[in-house]
Amino acid sequence: MTNSASSIAPTKNNGPANSGAVLEFRNVSIGFDHPVLQDVSFSVGPDETRILLGPAGVGKSVLLKLANGLLSPDAGSIHLFGEDISDMPEQQLFHLRTRTGMVFQEGALFDSLTVRDNVAYQLIQEEAPDEEINSRVREALRFVGLEQTFSLFPGSLSGGMRRRVAIARALIHTPHLLLYDSPTGGLDPVTSTTIIELIVKQRDVYRTPSVLVTHRLQDAFTMCSHRFEPSEDRMVPLPKDQTDPNTTFLMLNEGHLIFDGSLHQLVSSQDPFVREFIE
Repeated sequence: MTNSASSIAPTKNNGPANSGAVLEFRNVSIGFDHPVLQDVSFSVGPDETRILLGPAGVGKSVLLKLANGLLSPDAGSIHLFGEDISDMPEQQLFHLRTRTGMVFQEGALFDSLTVRDNVAYQLIQEEAPDEEINSRVREALRFVGLEQTFSLFPGSLSGGMRRRVAIARALIHTPHLLLYDSPTGGLDPVTSTTIIELIVKQRDVYRTPSVLVTHRLQDAFTMCSHRFEPSEDRMVPLPKDQTDPNTTFLMLNEGHLIFDGSLHQLVSSQDPFVREFIE
C-alpha cells in the first residue's frame, strides 16, 4: 500500500467543542515508541454510527481506548458526553464509562464466570439486587438470541456465541455510546453476518451512537446497505442505491485521519491508500 498522506484529509476544527457530539476528538495525537495518531479530529453525533476502516497497525484499537479514557492523549482533547476526559482522573472516568458499552476483540469474557455473571459483571460490582440482575441479563441475552445460555460457562460456547454474549454485556446498562473493537475478527462469514445483524439491530432499534472498528469491508458495506425490520425480526436490504444516512466512514493512514465521509464518497475516493484498501 502507498504511504502517501491524503490530500482529502478532513479540515481541522480549532473552535470550541461541539456540544451536540456524543464523542469528539480534537487534534488528538498519541505515540509510544513511534507516533500512532497525529492531529486526529472527528465527532460522533446522536444516532450516528461511525465505521473506522483499515488494515492492522494503523491505530484503530488505540483510538477506541482513547475514546473510553483507557489511554490519555499526548496532545489535543477528547470530549465524551460533553466532558473533556483528556486528563480526567480515573475516579471521575468511571461514571462516564458506565454510559459507554465496549465490545472488546475476541469478546474478552471471564471463563471462570457463567454467562449470567459475565453479562452482569458491572451490576454485580455495583451490588445490584439479584432479581434486578437476573431480569436485566435475561433481557440483554434475549436481544442477542442467547437467553438459553444464562447458566452456561463461556468455554461451552462457540466463538460467535461468545461475541454475542460480549454484545449483551455491553448493552446491560443501556449505554449512550457503543464502541466495537473488531467484533467479527476471526469469525467465519456466516457467523460474522450474524454479529453484524445484531449491531444493525442495536443501531436501528435503540439508535445508540457507536464507533465500530473493522478491517472487513463486507461488514462495513452490509451495515451501510441494510436496516433491521422489527416485523420480520431480521436485517433486510435497503432499496437499490440507498444507504443508511447515519452510517459513515473514517480511515487512518500513517496516524492521520485521511477520510471522513459517506459510502458514496468512500467508493469514489481517488486517494491511493483508500483505493487500494477497498479494491
